[in-house]
Amino acid sequence: MDFLNKELKSNGIAIIDYGSQYTQLIARRVRELGVFSEILNHSVSLDTILQNNPKAIILSGGPNSVFDEKSPTLNKELLKLDIPILGICYGMQLLANELGGEVKPSDKREYGLATIQLNHESSLFKNLKAQELNVWMSHGDSLTQIPEGFKATSSSSNTPFVAMEDTNQKIFGIQFHPEVTHTEKGETILSNFIFEIAKCKSSWQIDDLVENIISVLKDKIGNSKVLLGLSGGVDSSVVAGLLHKAIGDQLTCIFVDNGLLRLNERNQVEQTFKKNMDIKLVCVDASEKFLDALKGVTDPEEKRKIIGNKFIEVFEEESARLEGVKYLAQGTIYPDVIESAGGVEGQAAHVIKSHHNVGGLPEYMKLDLVEPLRSFFKDEVRSIGSAIGIPDSIIRRHPFPGPGLGVRILNEVKREYADKLRLADHIFIEELISNNLYHQVNQAFAVYLPIASVGVVGDGRAYEHVIALRAVETKDFMTANWARLPYDFLERVSLRIINEVRGVSRVVYDISGKPPATIEWE
Repeated sequence: MDFLNKELKSNGIAIIDYGSQYTQLIARRVRELGVFSEILNHSVSLDTILQNNPKAIILSGGPNSVFDEKSPTLNKELLKLDIPILGICYGMQLLANELGGEVKPSDKREYGLATIQLNHESSLFKNLKAQELNVWMSHGDSLTQIPEGFKATSSSSNTPFVAMEDTNQKIFGIQFHPEVTHTEKGETILSNFIFEIAKCKSSWQIDDLVENIISVLKDKIGNSKVLLGLSGGVDSSVVAGLLHKAIGDQLTCIFVDNGLLRLNERNQVEQTFKKNMDIKLVCVDASEKFLDALKGVTDPEEKRKIIGNKFIEVFEEESARLEGVKYLAQGTIYPDVIESAGGVEGQAAHVIKSHHNVGGLPEYMKLDLVEPLRSFFKDEVRSIGSAIGIPDSIIRRHPFPGPGLGVRILNEVKREYADKLRLADHIFIEELISNNLYHQVNQAFAVYLPIASVGVVGDGRAYEHVIALRAVETKDFMTANWARLPYDFLERVSLRIINEVRGVSRVVYDISGKPPATIEWE
């Protein structure tokens, strides 16, 4: 289902996707500036690109090299359009390669922060007073010669041509990623392109978006009934709120206890949605089915798929008990999609990990899929939730993975491990809340490591398991920094877990950022 009408799509930016993990992040940054953006696969026709009359085009980065035979290529017809084009990273290399410049493999690849020098006056760098900027690089190839008619507007110690432009052709290129929060003044650079160069107007408002989503849901669903797998997390809760506003009692939410939930999760969900919001809610205890299916399974991808398949089985069983159910709703959001390389059909992104709620439903399932949040990041979902009146206690809750504790227990999943992890995670979150730290981090959780670690319990030695704590600070969940929690706080959490969770003798704290690590361990 398309949840956006043509009025909201006018005055927008078309983003051509070449497989970057940050493509949707570009779209989100543009929307944050109040301008509509849409992502289109690099292989689509020119007519498709122009159907919404974009004011400008952005070419995304990508994991490929212009030298590879099977790499995505540039649609040459784009260069004939009289609208501004901005190439980012691989997008810049495609432009340079097509227009007569020279791209070569770099002697020194750049991945991460780099310092660039702004060499010339440029409309793209307008209002940037600094002569140097710290930016986020991610490339193995570099420009060694820019096309004729272009001027170089930035360089680094490793790359002579970090940015180029030809104002007559309205073509601009930058080697770094302005959409990533690590890039200084990245928002200003994008703003300059969108407003100063492309002459867009700020007209994209969250209230208009919500109104459209609800309108489309009403129109598409009609009198049919919808099932929603409600976890109590932010995403599924916002979907429940949208559907409840759109179709009321036609919605039935199913809460599945898979044995891999947080402590007291079922009681909290029943209280919030059944009693406070008056939403139809069916609770199903399927913990034995899930845990039996996971016996002996250690591969994280296999665990995700098993859990996803079991969810679908339960939903199908429950839908058979209800008459007139046509749709299954899911709280899929973009980070789920992009890490499964499913954001745009045929895209060239590399798979990081699969998600149980991504990729559609199996052929045998009789329900059609409804995913109203599939195009949005977590903070956008929270904004939508606020706009429709979902309480802060829900929409400001930390993310919880669809497979639950199944991907926070390394190796084989056992009930005893899940029970220990549930308690350890509860202690960590409880302490964060009581110390006013919960909302200072964006996601925090515990991980169960079933490996023997020497410990001292009472007067004796013991070989018991390890709990790892993870807390990150992030704006978009595409990149993240580990949270610098106070040592005294971490010490208290560690002591509580070791004293209160039997079978755990050691607690460690994860200080890895994303990248190179992911936020979840599996």
